[in-house]
Amino acid sequence: MSTVATESGMEEKQIFGHPVGLYVLFFTEMWERFSYYGMRALLVLYISTSLGDGGLGWTKAEALGLYGWYTMLVYVMSIPGGIIADKFLGQKKSVMYGAIILCLGHGIMAVEYEWAFFTGLGLIILGVGMLKPNISTMVGGLYKQGDLRRDKGFTIFYIGINIGAFLSAIIVGYVGEKIGWHYGFGLAGIGMLLGLLVYMRGQKYLEHVGNFLGASEESSEVMKAPLTKIEKDRMIVLILSFLIIIVFWGAFEQAGGLLNIYANEKINTSILGWEMPATWFQSFNAAFIVIFGTAVAGFWANRKLKGKETSTLLKMAVGTIIMGLGFLLMVFASNEAGQIEFGTASFWWLTFAYLLHTIGELCASPTALSFITKLAPVKYASIMMGVYFAATGFGNKLAGTIGEASQSEPVEIFYQAGELATNDSIVSKVAEDESFQVKANIYVENGELSIMDYETGKSIKNSIGFTKTESEEEIKSILIAEKATSAEPYHAKFSFEKDFEAKKIKENKGDGKNYEANFIIDEIQTQKEHDIFLFIFILTAVFGVLVILLLKPLKRLTHGAED
Repeated sequence: MSTVATESGMEEKQIFGHPVGLYVLFFTEMWERFSYYGMRALLVLYISTSLGDGGLGWTKAEALGLYGWYTMLVYVMSIPGGIIADKFLGQKKSVMYGAIILCLGHGIMAVEYEWAFFTGLGLIILGVGMLKPNISTMVGGLYKQGDLRRDKGFTIFYIGINIGAFLSAIIVGYVGEKIGWHYGFGLAGIGMLLGLLVYMRGQKYLEHVGNFLGASEESSEVMKAPLTKIEKDRMIVLILSFLIIIVFWGAFEQAGGLLNIYANEKINTSILGWEMPATWFQSFNAAFIVIFGTAVAGFWANRKLKGKETSTLLKMAVGTIIMGLGFLLMVFASNEAGQIEFGTASFWWLTFAYLLHTIGELCASPTALSFITKLAPVKYASIMMGVYFAATGFGNKLAGTIGEASQSEPVEIFYQAGELATNDSIVSKVAEDESFQVKANIYVENGELSIMDYETGKSIKNSIGFTKTESEEEIKSILIAEKATSAEPYHAKFSFEKDFEAKKIKENKGDGKNYEANFIIDEIQTQKEHDIFLFIFILTAVFGVLVILLLKPLKRLTHGAED
């Protein structure tokens, strides 16, 4: 640690040429992201896991829908979080209160009750809203206007985010998936507590940043002054840039939703006979950032030295296009999985997709935070950072909506007890009141629906009843249209889940009653995923190209803020 005199004559303690306060914020944010991304890695899988296996038992579409709403609200709350900081508390106190609320939220989620789960989600939404926009604005506040270290400072800060994300997916993901969901949620809470302790201990290095501007008469005048023409133009650029941010994160945040489910069900995770937890894919992005971050930054630095265009808007556009290419790889993965019955795609498709997502993120995201602090008027600094994160939140909601569209609506059925006496693979599971799945060939023959157990070749049609009378006719019409026959059948996964409360009654054990059941036709689900991956690729490519075409007029409106 060294002490350096600043331009204002004050002494500033530095580490590796940056204020010590940067590293306080680095570790605070690292542990906050550890808690957030650890919980996020588990969220959709926990919600869509059956009650018997400790989850909430929701459908995948419902899980993705909640994921979209939750991740949107987490970031949209950055707007009131920024307003509270600018108008009442200042950024420093807002971060403190946000961290405390987050500790409470993650801690409550460790309790194994549904009310605790949703209460915890609500507190996390409030806590992130208070912390996220204000801690990022504080990083910018560590540097004077025009300080060349600012972008590097944000890059260091960004590394902290991704170290936290990497560790959380490996540690929290493993604990939650292999040991117990609520143990994972509790571990995320411990991470947040460490972040709060770091922040409290580092307050002496943050004395001159994040304070409430309205506290002094001079600051009050700044807050009351009207916006200049240049400030208004820059605000226009910021607002337009938020549109591509929505598209970028709408695609990128499939990682915690659709791609998380896809990794769990459609990716071959076997490595030399060992099954890798699906949640570990969540760590790939952060690991790739650490590995390739310097190379991507070097590319843009060399381009700038050659006098070529390196504006943040261009980086956002190029990053969005590159990230979209990752979904083109997932189109190929979907094609591979669809070639065989109940097929899976190679581990490498998703790995390289995440690599492209990471390169795209490294182009678009690290300097975006710095871009906001350069263009936003001082009086609206936290509010505009809040709007940026709100745009990220709307992108998350878009991700959830797109993810929902990728899921087939399960056809509700019921198990007709006693009809499967000749099928030992099912009878044994019913006798133990287990929840179970049956894979089956499904087709229409002589005008009748045939459902044949994929493993035994025996019919299970008489054991299944359709909850809605019209459902069977709808399925038959689909299979006829798709020309599914006994020679070339379609394939379906039938899921049977014993009612959680009925399972507790010993007298009813093995009676085959109180089962909730549904099925999804695998080929239709695969086609939906294929179409969604292709749609995301086209969407990101179109928006990226559009920003490049509008680059010159948008740059004029920044009035040289990045020069």
